[in-house]
Amino acid sequence: MENPWTAPLFDLHQHTDYYHRPDATLLAHSRNLGVARTLLLPGAGWMIAGAPCGDNAWCRRTAESAPGHYLRFTTADPEDPNAIRDMERDLESGAIGIGEQKFEVPVDAPLMRRVYDLARAYRVPVLIHFEHLKYNRGIAAFEPILRAYPDVNFIGHAQTWWSNISAADTQVDLYPIGRVTPGGLTDRLLADYPNLYGDLSAGSGLNALTRDRDFARGFLARHSRKLIWGSDCPCHDGAGGNWKQRACIGRRCLDELWNLAAGPLAFRRLVWDNAQALFRF
Repeated sequence: MENPWTAPLFDLHQHTDYYHRPDATLLAHSRNLGVARTLLLPGAGWMIAGAPCGDNAWCRRTAESAPGHYLRFTTADPEDPNAIRDMERDLESGAIGIGEQKFEVPVDAPLMRRVYDLARAYRVPVLIHFEHLKYNRGIAAFEPILRAYPDVNFIGHAQTWWSNISAADTQVDLYPIGRVTPGGLTDRLLADYPNLYGDLSAGSGLNALTRDRDFARGFLARHSRKLIWGSDCPCHDGAGGNWKQRACIGRRCLDELWNLAAGPLAFRRLVWDNAQALFRF
């Protein structure tokens, strides 16, 4: 299906076996949205049973099944003693980044620094899921990491990452509503650190765009080279099929970006150009 947004689409955030969605259906989801390239993010540890989503090996097989369409990352629970070895093996076999990192550790823990060291050694980005008191805890401690690893590109994602576009919201509210108070941590970090990007996927990214559209327009303009669209959507057809919310999060986000971006060229940066520059595909 030709996409109606007049730009090629790169999906920054998809999972294999997402709530047991077959690979053929995943590809149909991408095609129905008009996606030209899709990044597969594997799970590990609790994520395989809890999310659920496919592991590194599953992502590798899926990528090989549709050459030219898929790119893939690698991941591992940093508390696994084999984590670095396993991810290094995957990076050697074609993975182009690390993530999503979604494990119950502080974002600045020594175990996570080993992950960042690996990213530095292989010159690949790291995608981090921030969720207060749960995953990659302590977002305020992330700034020293950005300073310590200026040669590693980081991609922020999820509820606590996006709630912090506002200076007024508490960390406890994962999906805050209402007008944004300027000066939020996420907004400032994106402005201050060239090695930081934002993943617009999922309900958290969509909420950030829709809660205060006037703010969102300025936010997208300020960070027009730092933000990348993704879906993180488990529906089957790009229209909400076989999913409890009866809507495609990715499609809803694209519609919002089309309306909020400052024209077609700005929209194209968010859905294609920024990813192409970051991943060099």
